[in-house]
Amino acid sequence: MIGLGIHQARITACAGIEEPDGSMRIEQRQFGAFKRDRRDLAIRVASPRPDAAVMESTGIDWKSPYAALETVGIRAKVVNARHVKSVPGRKTDVGDAHWLATLARAGRPRGSFVPPAKPSELRRIARQRQQRVGQRASGTNRRHKVLTDSGIRLGVVVSDLHGKSARAMVKARIAGPLPHDQAARTLPGFRHRP
Repeated sequence: MIGLGIHQARITACAGIEEPDGSMRIEQRQFGAFKRDRRDLAIRVASPRPDAAVMESTGIDWKSPYAALETVGIRAKVVNARHVKSVPGRKTDVGDAHWLATLARAGRPRGSFVPPAKPSELRRIARQRQQRVGQRASGTNRRHKVLTDSGIRLGVVVSDLHGKSARAMVKARIAGPLPHDQAARTLPGFRHRP
């Protein structure tokens, strides 16, 4: 079993290796947080053929090491940080990694569900699209509010406030006064409202 202490700038790996005589040998190694370091981590973690690698789900820092391990066929467990944080004396990444390896050997931490790479990619694309659609709707609503605040109530005249006819009316209004506005200004008694 291998425990991984994930930090923004480095990853600490702790492997508990059982010797032929039944004793445990602990090997620790630190890796950087760059892509080449994650590849090196995945290759080194795969070499002793561990049953599993265990890491805490801290923010988004776990995602890239998880993906690197997944590419080399390592079954990684992502455990909820609340389930392993309450142990006293584990204040370092090395301590975290060692504790996670110990828990994994005992079969204690239950991993969270992490979908495979392809569904995750599709989920990211769907979320990105949903965010873009929301931003577009938000911009549309802001434009409608600006027009309404300035006295241009297109909703009374057209059914689609952002359709072709409505856009043409707004462009004409921006270009200058409309013909009926100029006619009204020439009438006797016309007073311009600011």
